[in-house]
Amino acid sequence: MKILVLNGPNLNLLGEREPGIYGEDSLEQLEKNLDHVCQEEELEVDFFQSNYEGALLDALHGAKEKGYEGIIMNPGAFTHYSIALRDGIASIDLPVVEVHISNVYAREEFRSKSVTAPVSIGQITGFGLYGYELALLAIKQYIQRRG
Repeated sequence: MKILVLNGPNLNLLGEREPGIYGEDSLEQLEKNLDHVCQEEELEVDFFQSNYEGALLDALHGAKEKGYEGIIMNPGAFTHYSIALRDGIASIDLPVVEVHISNVYAREEFRSKSVTAPVSIGQITGFGLYGYELALLAIKQYIQRRG
C-alpha cells in the first residue's frame, strides 16, 4: 500500500518554529519515524512539503496516477482558508486524513475552522508528531476495509 504524506507551509521549520507548540523534532526526523512505522506495517510512504498552495494541489491531483492509495495531509495555515485545497481534496478519488500537530481547537479561534476537514475522511489533531503515525494506521485500515 502506497501513501503520500503532504505537509504545507512552515512545516519545513519543524524543530525550529515554536518548539513549545510543535516540538523539537525536525521534518526529517518525522519522516524517519514514519519510515519505521511503514516497515512494521508494510506500507510504502513518500513525503512532500511545500509552502506553495499550487504545488500541494499538483501533488493532490497527481497522486492517484502515481499509484498512491491514500494521502495524509497537514495543510498548515491553508487549513483555515484554502478553498482551492478543499476543492482539490474533494476532486480526487483518494481518502485523505487531515493531521495537525497541535490541538488547533485549544489555540486561537481562527484555527478551529477547517475548510479541508469536511472533504477528508477524518482529522487527527493535538497528538504532536505521533498524530502522523495514527493517521498512517487509520488510513491503512480504512483502505483495507473499503476493499
